[in-house]
Amino acid sequence: MLERTRVSSSTFIDHPEGLDLADDVYIGHHNYLEASHQIRIGEGCQITSCVTITTHSTHHSIRLCGGHCGDPQKMLGLVSGPICIGRYSFIGPHSTIMPNTTIGKGSIVTAYSYVRGDFPDFAVISGNPARVVGTTQDRDRALLAEHPELQTAYEAWAQNHELPS
Repeated sequence: MLERTRVSSSTFIDHPEGLDLADDVYIGHHNYLEASHQIRIGEGCQITSCVTITTHSTHHSIRLCGGHCGDPQKMLGLVSGPICIGRYSFIGPHSTIMPNTTIGKGSIVTAYSYVRGDFPDFAVISGNPARVVGTTQDRDRALLAEHPELQTAYEAWAQNHELPS
């Protein structure tokens, strides 16, 4: 257990052995995290409520194979892969994050977004399908101008180019 990480008792974690949480993470209520192909959530991330994060999807396979799907590892159309959420990112309520997705550090996923693919650091990610609609750095600059005492702390994590380990 990490000292500053909090996970709601109403969040369901399927395949917890594949979930890699950094410290100071908050995962709110009524979320579903399916980690069979690894989910990495970086330091300081906030996952709000009613979020689905899944590392595999059979929605193509069930249509292709019907009642003959059999072994899930041999399903035609199966989509699977890891998910990485960069440090100090925020995932809005009712969002879905699909396999093979990387969200850069300092990003915001807006409510009700369907996220799949690679997204850069400090992205504002929105829509279905989700796309980059802005940068969080615009708001960060404005807030840092109002609170210059936070500049050193911000630079300490924002200049680090590593994804969560």
